[in-house]
Amino acid sequence: MTARPALGQQTTTHRPTMSDEVETDRVTDIYRRIQVSGRTEIFTHLRPATDVLADHEASVAGGGELAGVLLAVKDNVDVAGLPTTAACPSFGSVAAEDAPAVAALRAAGAVVIGKTNLDQFATGLVGTRSPFGAVRDSRRMSHISGGSSSGSAVAVALGFADIAIGTDTAGSGRVPAALQGIVGIKPTIGVVSTAGVVPACASYDCVTVFAADVPSANTAMGVMARAPGDRPFGSDTAFAAGPTPVIAVPRELPGLDARWQRAFAAAVSHAESAGMRIRSIDLTDFLDAAAVLYDGALVAERYDAVGDVVRAGAPDLDPTVAAIITAADRWSAVELLADRRRVAALRASASAQLDGVDALMVPTVPAHPTITEVDTAPVTTNSLMGTYTNFCNLFDLCAIAIPAGIVDEGARGIAQFGVSLLSTAHRDAVLLDIAARLTGDRSTTTWPEPAGAATTELAVFGAHLRGQPLEHQLTDLGARWAGEIATAPSYRLVALDTRPAKPGLVPDSAGRSIRGEKWVLSPAALGRFLTALPDPMTLGAITLDDGSTITGFSCHQEALTTATDLEVDHWLLR
Repeated sequence: MTARPALGQQTTTHRPTMSDEVETDRVTDIYRRIQVSGRTEIFTHLRPATDVLADHEASVAGGGELAGVLLAVKDNVDVAGLPTTAACPSFGSVAAEDAPAVAALRAAGAVVIGKTNLDQFATGLVGTRSPFGAVRDSRRMSHISGGSSSGSAVAVALGFADIAIGTDTAGSGRVPAALQGIVGIKPTIGVVSTAGVVPACASYDCVTVFAADVPSANTAMGVMARAPGDRPFGSDTAFAAGPTPVIAVPRELPGLDARWQRAFAAAVSHAESAGMRIRSIDLTDFLDAAAVLYDGALVAERYDAVGDVVRAGAPDLDPTVAAIITAADRWSAVELLADRRRVAALRASASAQLDGVDALMVPTVPAHPTITEVDTAPVTTNSLMGTYTNFCNLFDLCAIAIPAGIVDEGARGIAQFGVSLLSTAHRDAVLLDIAARLTGDRSTTTWPEPAGAATTELAVFGAHLRGQPLEHQLTDLGARWAGEIATAPSYRLVALDTRPAKPGLVPDSAGRSIRGEKWVLSPAALGRFLTALPDPMTLGAITLDDGSTITGFSCHQEALTTATDLEVDHWLLR
């Protein structure tokens, strides 16, 4: 995969990767490479190059967070003026308007290049169930790409798009990311609007983002999530993990051969070397729930979505998809309720194992099958691919899939290996923070912040600085470090009579500029922080050296009668 700049660092030209030609316009070059590649199965509809070129030039000229960024959209998500087929052309129709998620990205400057292929009606994790053809892996074309968001992931992996929209019900925003060596973000259910999306299982559907790296995925997700669903972030969002995150990993790894198990062990070792603590857990409840998604009555939601179309016998139905959906109407309402109770019980038991855990890390997929292997055993192979993904939405977890190395499969070639980080609902920012630490791609903000999660800034000094004894009081609240600051030259630090001893910031017209740090946290977390402050400490407005004000530490004036001046560097040097 050719290296590309992260979003916000896009250029208007792209050096050709298949010749020694001089630089040409980036859009023209991408269309040339699409044509040369012969990968006609990736897109179900590719916009005319002249239209994309004009939109791209206007985007670059107009600026915006995603100026010049090329966007591919899974063909079960509406783009105004383009057909939405869900990989069933006889079902399709031209969309009158953008899905809200698409509209948010386009408003920020993203340019749609086309609609991408998928497992029909988003039913599958293999990428082969489509009348437009099986979407082949970006590197080993005898192997599957992963589905159902197959075309979106391969378009990003091959550099035909910078970002792509996928959807995820059972793992479709994560499985193809892993197999293509890219990043996939699956948000908390309901955070991003699913309006304008052909449903698979409406109770569990999510709109997702693919990108080449964590910062780009973070930026794109933050924009897309401005199309809010019915479940926005609350006032108590955590924006970062603590300095030593606790990562749960499976005690057993069913489905992985020895080579893939070694790849996961290496990923765990890397997490430890990055300062994380590892806790082994029993994954049985998670895996049992994964089986319920397709083997039980929950699949009735797929029939509810498109069952009438399938029953009508459209000529372009994929036979495997048609068989799955047609069979789904046999379940009774009583059986559906029983399976939902079963999932709820498994979720309660599984959740208990995640107490005190920042993230669960699993191999995103246990293997990388060939297309022939899928053709030979389509249902069994598909089930294998969902081993570590199917339970996620059933348990109301958020997730991010990241690359984590390779697996040398000998004569079969080199497989991409990836892991997924999962956590409970609305802890999306914590996962992004951990993913950035693992990949080395640190972002200044995590995507729920620009997406509308409520934040407040806090200035801290002394014992609450990073590396000082009370830093944990911030990190325990999910606060995110946001850089160093300095006050206006009108303050001094005094030693307060507290246990443990704390410095207090005091206004003083004859004082000096005091260095500190800015942290970002939720309003609810700030309230808890204030409640826990011991006398004589309080929070008040602090003037910074640039003239702006920020909420920060202060202390009651009566405390000064017993306070003594501090040497400032005592709290700044470790």
